[in-house]
Amino acid sequence: MTRTYTIPLHDPSATLEVVGGKGASLARMAAAGLPVPNGFHVSTAAYRQFVDANNLQPRILAAVEGADPDRPATLDAAEREIQEMFCTAPIPAEIAGAIVQAYASLEGRHPTVAVRSSATAEDLPGLSFAGQQETYLNVSGSTEVLAAVRRCWASLWTARAIAYRKRHSIDQTTVSLAVVVQLLVPADAAGILFTADPVTGARDQALVSAAWGLGEAIVGGLVTPDTLTVDKAAGRVLSPETADKQVMTGRVNGGTQELPVPEELRHAPVLSDEQTADLNRLGVEIEALYGMPMDIEWALADGAFSIVQARPITGLSEPEMPPPANWPMPDPKGHYMRTSIIDLMPDPLTPLFATMGLSSISKMMRRLVKHLFRAPADSLPADVLTTINGYAYYNAGFTPRQLLIMAVKMVPAFPRMLREGVPYWRDVAHPRYREAVDRWQAQSVPQLSAAELLAGAREVVDAVSEHLGSLMASTMGPSAGAEGLFTTVYEKLIRRPGDPDARVFLLGIDNVAIQGEKALYDLAQWVRDRTALGDAIVQADPDELWARVEEDRTPSDIGADDWREWRRRFLDHLARYGYAIYTLDFGQRLPQDDPIPWIELLKRLVSGEGKSPYERQARFAAEREAAVAVIRARLKGIRRWAFEKSLKWAQSQVPLREDGIHEIGLGYPVLRRILRELGSRFVLAGAIERADDVFWLEEPEVEAAVTALETNAAPSDYQDRVTHRRAVWRSARRATPPPQIPYKERYLGLSTEAFTAAQADGQSADVLQGIGASPGRIRATARVLHGPEDFDRMQPGDILVAAITTPAWTPLFAMAAGVVTDIGGPLSHGSIVAREYGIPAVMGAGVATKRIRDGQTIVVDGSTGAITLNA
Repeated sequence: MTRTYTIPLHDPSATLEVVGGKGASLARMAAAGLPVPNGFHVSTAAYRQFVDANNLQPRILAAVEGADPDRPATLDAAEREIQEMFCTAPIPAEIAGAIVQAYASLEGRHPTVAVRSSATAEDLPGLSFAGQQETYLNVSGSTEVLAAVRRCWASLWTARAIAYRKRHSIDQTTVSLAVVVQLLVPADAAGILFTADPVTGARDQALVSAAWGLGEAIVGGLVTPDTLTVDKAAGRVLSPETADKQVMTGRVNGGTQELPVPEELRHAPVLSDEQTADLNRLGVEIEALYGMPMDIEWALADGAFSIVQARPITGLSEPEMPPPANWPMPDPKGHYMRTSIIDLMPDPLTPLFATMGLSSISKMMRRLVKHLFRAPADSLPADVLTTINGYAYYNAGFTPRQLLIMAVKMVPAFPRMLREGVPYWRDVAHPRYREAVDRWQAQSVPQLSAAELLAGAREVVDAVSEHLGSLMASTMGPSAGAEGLFTTVYEKLIRRPGDPDARVFLLGIDNVAIQGEKALYDLAQWVRDRTALGDAIVQADPDELWARVEEDRTPSDIGADDWREWRRRFLDHLARYGYAIYTLDFGQRLPQDDPIPWIELLKRLVSGEGKSPYERQARFAAEREAAVAVIRARLKGIRRWAFEKSLKWAQSQVPLREDGIHEIGLGYPVLRRILRELGSRFVLAGAIERADDVFWLEEPEVEAAVTALETNAAPSDYQDRVTHRRAVWRSARRATPPPQIPYKERYLGLSTEAFTAAQADGQSADVLQGIGASPGRIRATARVLHGPEDFDRMQPGDILVAAITTPAWTPLFAMAAGVVTDIGGPLSHGSIVAREYGIPAVMGAGVATKRIRDGQTIVVDGSTGAITLNA
């Protein structure tokens, strides 16, 4: 078989697999007529033949096997061993001959070239391998070119390259290396052009860095370059910043060297406005060629620009938009509120949940009215749940007819619902939900058609909604009513000065959140009994530990049996408790997707930092029973009957609420798997860039894309919409949604302060007022967390400040000294869990996450609901 070892730079066959990422990019630009210096590629076939001819691959993989990214010494040892192999192995004659012949074909006698590594896993949209392999400048002569090519091949196996690939789970057996040999541009100046602002994410601006000499001084961070922000459309410099450029990279004796910049050039601008405009035009052309923002390396010689490299900008932040200032009502005569299950939707909703999930829940609520309360379905508005600026709201603008139906049909039905609700949820609704989930979990999702996947997603979403409806009628409502009734009976008829708070009588009762905490504590104790395993887990980086769990890679310093059993137990724990939701929005991740917070808590428990949940629960149970005994001993007659009945009902109902909320997420893992499979197919069809982008489509768009796939047509390109919607979502998240639109002090004769968060415009003083949800007073450091991505910042003794907490937040309560939330009340998840942990909590402060600074010292009074800032 004939192998091609060298290829002209612009050749159409110069693909990623043949010439690597850098080479393929240069070939693409050269073919498009862009000013790319002439040269040639040394193909990956040459690298592989060199390795095969010298039987290096088994020895390379053996050296890499023991390299651990967390142990630098092992990486350095692997690099030294492999470098020695490459230095001593001869280049086969047919490869050396091809390289020498290609070099001789370049313009000039012994032309000066740049020799650049180009890996097959390099300069990809999701990953940047910048700096992982080597570049050699100012190389002249065939012998020196061959030596530089050999050094480039060896640089595929530097310590940092091995570590990078291991951390990003790139198969070491499949990587290969090509080399680009190009005429060296004798640059008067060089630099980098970003076709989008890498800091702000603005796509309408370009950012230019420029310095004297070759570009290595900038790439290596040896010089502070000039920085110019450019209006891309006009090519106009918006903000020039001319630096004091003290060093430059120059050509010296077959290599490069850092040289002092001549005094007259140190403070002089490198580029004129006209040159900057010319460079910007090249950048716009390259961005259009690739269809994405680009990171471009350029050189300037004799007044002409050359492009020496271009790759996608990785980690580019999406453009920021101002948060919404107006909150327009869908119905100008309506009344919209954020309360009840809206507490489970603290953030703006992803478009797919807003259009698929919210509509399903609205339909469910109308069915609930018809079947459970035996009232007409139109007793509720068709859009009983809607969105304003992306946030979920209840449409509480009821007509007189609807209010009459509520009074005549629905209110009288509540006693029956309280009696029948829990058995219905336990024996009918929850088993039906699990049956639907089990049925779809048993499906081989990748084997289903797009239409079947969409049908499955809709079925699971409807099952979620039906289960949620049963919770609202059977556990969430009765639990609130039971606790409210007991509190009223106790406070009005029984409590005397010195008696404990009513909440004491509901402490220490088991629920699924406490069971999950105890299960994790048990796992930690099991680990502690195995010294090597415990030491390794405590010292491990949580992300690396989770990667090893996912890939089933046993660490070298842990016994295989211990590791296998620990991994099994941890995955079982995730399967049982890891579907607890952060929010009701199925577009948001679950603990199962990213269990790093649980691993962090496990590490603390293994190291002995945590406290036993068994001891805490036993202490509260004893306190509860002692309080019950004292009160019971002094009561007689009707007051004792009222106390016993209301207490028994409250104690039986309260844990069911937490159990029910936990079970909301039962179907979310399979639902997300179905939707992400659809997303993967949309990616292959060119409709979106990533599988998770499917959550940023609206349901009709998903349906249209599915129809296109089913008819072998090309779906629409939705990526611009996805990018825009993400930006809108982020801007909306910075806003504080009003708890009511318009604000009313009373609604249906009730004070709205009892069931909605505080208004933002009433929280401007240094003392925020919320609802006291768990008694006690604490002064400590506030830790403002916006979601699971922030969990690793929580430290023991911090006050947890969040928009709302749901069951997935429970691990943080073991570290918290207190809790503050924007929304919620005495019966919300955070309140119940805070009382179980015996820590002060204030709910419904409205603007806590906006007014409280992360790291600020505050005082939380869970009895009065006051939060003192700057304490």
